[in-house]
Amino acid sequence: MPRRTPRTALDRLRTPRRTPKFLKAASICVLIAGLLSPTAAATAQAATGTAEAAASNDYCGGQCSDILPPGENGNATLAQILLNQAFGTQPAHAEDQLGPYANLATGYSTLTDAKINNFFNDASFGVPSDQVASTEKPAGRGDVTIVRDKKTGVPHITGTTRYGTEFGAGYAAAEDRLWLMDVFRHVGRGQLTSFAGGAAANQGLEQEFWRNAPYTEADLQAQIDNAVAAAGDRGKQALADVNAYLAGVNAYIDASDSGRYFPGEYVLTGHKDSITNAGTIEHFKVTDLVALASVIGALFGSGGGGEVNNAISLLAAQSKYGVEEGTRVWESFRERNDPEAVLTVHNGESFPYATKPSSPQGEALPEAGSVTQEPLVHDRTGSAATSSAASASKTAATTALTSAKRGMSNALVVSGKYTASGHPIAVFGPQTGYFAPQLLMLQEIQGPGISARGASFAGLSMYVELGRGQDYSWSATTSGQDIIDTYAVELCQDDYHYLYHGTCTAMDKVEQKNSWSPTTADSTPAGSYTMRVWRTEYGPVEYRATVGGKKVAYTTLRSSYLHEADSIIGFQMLNDPDYVKGPKDFQSAVQHINYTFNWFYADSQHTAYYNSGDNPVRASGVDAEFPVWAQAAYEWRNWDPATNTADYTPPSQHPNSVDQDYYISWNNKQAKDYTAAPWGEGSVHRGNLLEDRVRKLVAAGGVTRSSLAKAMADAALADLRAEDVLPKLLKVVGSSTVTDSTAAAAVSKLQAWVTAGAKRTETSAGSKTYANADAIRILDAWWPLLVKAEFQPGLGSDLYTAFGDNLPIDESPSAAHGPTGSHAGSSFQYGWWSYVDKDIRAVLGEPVQGPLAQKYCGGGSLSACRDTLISTLKQAAGMTASQVYPGDDQCSAGDQWCADSIVQRTLGGIKHGRISWQNRPTFQQVVEYTSHR
Repeated sequence: MPRRTPRTALDRLRTPRRTPKFLKAASICVLIAGLLSPTAAATAQAATGTAEAAASNDYCGGQCSDILPPGENGNATLAQILLNQAFGTQPAHAEDQLGPYANLATGYSTLTDAKINNFFNDASFGVPSDQVASTEKPAGRGDVTIVRDKKTGVPHITGTTRYGTEFGAGYAAAEDRLWLMDVFRHVGRGQLTSFAGGAAANQGLEQEFWRNAPYTEADLQAQIDNAVAAAGDRGKQALADVNAYLAGVNAYIDASDSGRYFPGEYVLTGHKDSITNAGTIEHFKVTDLVALASVIGALFGSGGGGEVNNAISLLAAQSKYGVEEGTRVWESFRERNDPEAVLTVHNGESFPYATKPSSPQGEALPEAGSVTQEPLVHDRTGSAATSSAASASKTAATTALTSAKRGMSNALVVSGKYTASGHPIAVFGPQTGYFAPQLLMLQEIQGPGISARGASFAGLSMYVELGRGQDYSWSATTSGQDIIDTYAVELCQDDYHYLYHGTCTAMDKVEQKNSWSPTTADSTPAGSYTMRVWRTEYGPVEYRATVGGKKVAYTTLRSSYLHEADSIIGFQMLNDPDYVKGPKDFQSAVQHINYTFNWFYADSQHTAYYNSGDNPVRASGVDAEFPVWAQAAYEWRNWDPATNTADYTPPSQHPNSVDQDYYISWNNKQAKDYTAAPWGEGSVHRGNLLEDRVRKLVAAGGVTRSSLAKAMADAALADLRAEDVLPKLLKVVGSSTVTDSTAAAAVSKLQAWVTAGAKRTETSAGSKTYANADAIRILDAWWPLLVKAEFQPGLGSDLYTAFGDNLPIDESPSAAHGPTGSHAGSSFQYGWWSYVDKDIRAVLGEPVQGPLAQKYCGGGSLSACRDTLISTLKQAAGMTASQVYPGDDQCSAGDQWCADSIVQRTLGGIKHGRISWQNRPTFQQVVEYTSHR
């Protein structure tokens, strides 16, 4: 069967059928374009390149490794794209990290320290002389050299001046990710469809991000000016670094344009002419980087929100049960501070934040049924008015407004006290989805005040953002604590004026008009629309409603709004070997990052953790869970709307730790009393998959790099429901003999799967068939059926639906979830597994800390609960694979392995094959330092 690809930004790239001989002509073009391609140019320079000796500033002793699929090279000429589309050929280094990454799923069981680099890259500084593939002096500069290694093509940038170093970083970024950088600066500006085409997915992508960051050019520039001014000398240095970086990017644009080896997507989207070379690739400017940063921050670093949905479900609970009991039920499902939740800081230390006030003040709950979402898209024409476009808009709005941020990423860090060598070990990385090209890129930067290797988001790679320094490594997971609040602004005069401190004030209308026409890359018919956001001092309007008979607009205000550029200082510090010399310096550096992340650190002696983000100090009595009135008494303490600054909780009040026995994080709860912003941080969380394995390793002692990597890889294949909830379900079912043959057969298969380890793994490498396939199919079918049968009768349809809007029922690997849709790897982040776990244990009579307010399965009767589970199990067992896995743009109906598989979602013209499911970081490091400066 021909390989199919998703219909996103450039998914429909095909050789035009109207020109039968086009491929023959293209083949001739390949010979010409090959001489002009960056790969050919680099190869030509390899012979004259000076070899780099082993770095003397590397204290890892060859024990630092990393991986980032699919490959370093994210640029492709037109000829390379056409060859890939027609024959599947890959440009050099476009997917050479995909195979090793994928192979860990079946190879981890026999992993040893000596085999780690069969699945990872050697992340030592420098390039051995016999591994130098190319050496170049970008734009002929004498103060910077870019060396690329043979194995992966990663750029190793060495500068003798700070300017030259950053110029080289920009040049290398453009060499590897120019098209992607251009795509995402347009996403951040809400201009993707006008740039890359009007595909429904493109419409949804620009709408999702522009809704929460509707910046004007003046806004973008002001953020730069303010960030620089607030950071003193470091701010000035950051701006100088950015300008040098942009000079490098633009130098590559000019060189590739005149040399005609620019990314072929510019031709396929109509920006350049392949024959005459007419057309322009716009230079990058400083404000483009702020637009880029706003996208990354929204994707991975902005926790909270969802207060309106919280209010709706609270009202539904109170309508069902009455105010007092309804509130108790709601709180039990909310699990703000669940005593059974897995914690990153697990030594019992308390870090109270956003706690429930004893007497809430200023709440502005909507009248039942009055809430309407503020429309973003107006004046649709052509293909913007289709049902698929409307569906994309609905999905984008839901994703943008939920508190269930798809953070992803994990970390396993063990203190040297429990390792075989006596040195700390870390296996960690960000789970940023899978794209072609990847959002992140690898690089090494060595220059005055900079010494680091690792991953950076394309277009923001003036510093390494996640990686290693000379004698330390760091990484992050999304933390998601609440830095977003919802305010109810009372309307006056009309729907576009509101009361601000007693004065009727006009809202600020911000618009972005987009239009598109069909191109070779995207055949979507012509269309257009206008995105319109109404902004207030309290942020953009997201909903409208009535509160106590008054018309209001609900706005969202996040602490990082208008501060997308501020975090650059923290990353600058992390790259500075003179700044970071130990765990306290590391913590000090990441305190300058205003996005919500969990940061982890390891050197040869110490480990450390810090939770970053500008946590606003809320007014006394304000409950962060619900909308409050937009009045001075309920604003953040010392809030200045002109700059969106306020008082923030001090670093000591953020969860932090040095040298704890071990740390795990998989976007779970950070610490005791640190209120969870998203729902679902209860007794069963995917963080438990790491906690259970690492705790066992630490108890045994003698942890090695390979044993910790194996723990990660084992958890990456685990079905959370099967490992932590299914045994309890089967206990209920087996509380008396199962006489029904269909149910008994299903129970037997499920029990065998649990006994085998509850993994979703192939029978053998490349088989594309799961071991225990029937059991997996049965659980995938059973889970939504059992959850509904267990909870809906007791909660009632309205409240069950409202809670489902707060927290999705399931997030299996085959589900379409998160900002990248299905086939994204990351799974089991959000779901009702904790609710099922607590309820089933309660019905069984087992102790439960932080129980649900009532027993739901079978109304609390064990026999009735058992009947419910068996009836739904029989229904699930009777469902065919085609019903459970209905097929999509990637897979035929009934193909279980394919339904779970990971796809590198195309953001350019190059496509890659699917790989077997793993639930693990996209970029990942395995590190153990042997010495320290």
